[in-house]
Amino acid sequence: MSPVPALLVLEDGRVFRGQSFGATGETFGELVFSTGMSGYQETLTDPSYRGQVVLATAPHIGNTGWNDEDGESGRIWVAGYIVRDPSPRPSNWRSARSLDEEMRAQGIVGICDIDTRALTRHIRDLGAMRVGISTETDNADELLARVLAQPMMAGQDLVGDVTTQMPYTVEAQGEKKFTVVAVDLGIKSMTPAQLAARGLDVHVVPAHATFDEVMSYAPDGVFFSNGPGDPSTADAPTALLGEVLKAKVPFFGICFGNQLFGRALGFDTYKLKFGHRGINQPVVDRTTGRIEVTAHNHGFAVDAPLDEATDTEFGQVTVSHKCLNDDVVEGLELRRDGELVAFSVQFHPEAAAGPHDANYLFDRFVSVISAGKDA
Repeated sequence: MSPVPALLVLEDGRVFRGQSFGATGETFGELVFSTGMSGYQETLTDPSYRGQVVLATAPHIGNTGWNDEDGESGRIWVAGYIVRDPSPRPSNWRSARSLDEEMRAQGIVGICDIDTRALTRHIRDLGAMRVGISTETDNADELLARVLAQPMMAGQDLVGDVTTQMPYTVEAQGEKKFTVVAVDLGIKSMTPAQLAARGLDVHVVPAHATFDEVMSYAPDGVFFSNGPGDPSTADAPTALLGEVLKAKVPFFGICFGNQLFGRALGFDTYKLKFGHRGINQPVVDRTTGRIEVTAHNHGFAVDAPLDEATDTEFGQVTVSHKCLNDDVVEGLELRRDGELVAFSVQFHPEAAAGPHDANYLFDRFVSVISAGKDA
């Protein structure tokens, strides 16, 4: 099959020309880059990437093909995929088909054979921006006009696109210890698996669940997941979290859940220049002093004071984690009468492709629940 030319145009007018990868057609989204050298299947199936075109900074993608076990959800969520050198054939004993085949089957438009290093440096300098990829036109001006007609990521409410429509349960492995309600803002399958592995029955509910619906499960703890879009638009889940905190139910949040925790505590959120995405981000846990290599996928962050505690109606809040690259807030802790009652992190301790430095945070959640029961 002859190569199909593909065109990429950024909202500032910069143009890249390459070859089609995955499905042919046209796609638009916010261009972001991910620095992970492995785990592309988990990245592409992460609902947090809804509305985003992902650029792989690792030059060679697709070596391990695509299997039926490693997806973080039931489908690919990225709006498009950009790689430099796709593997011509997969080589892995679990591979069921190639990455290119899976992208074509799911209608995901991509582009390859472009200078991904130059493209990454461009958005590192100027920030994440809208982009279009097309095999349907070679006219850059025409594609640019369509790119500029797309919505900006700031202000987009995308949680409703990715949340489950019906509640479901992931049962505890082994002896059941506690019951947790997980609010699905774009949850990855590894998250309830990690909770269940610690003896928790996990009831996953839609993002539009009410406080009464959450409490009908008699939860010992509540969890808020990762998810896409602008956290400033998620007013209903934020209000739900406020009610959970008022009811003094132990809480744990990841990524988007961290941002909504910040909002519920009275902090603002803001958009990062190009965000953190990849599996090699250094973060310090200020509670333990440990420096951890962590997996990230976020373009927004919580605006909270790094070096002072903040009194709220729910208790006293401190920043528990920060990124060592740029001092971005990476976690929050809420204490009441000196005891930890709720916490969140901006990164992904459940990262299926690794690293697993922060996996202990699931054990911390169990400890907070247990301490609350004892109290």
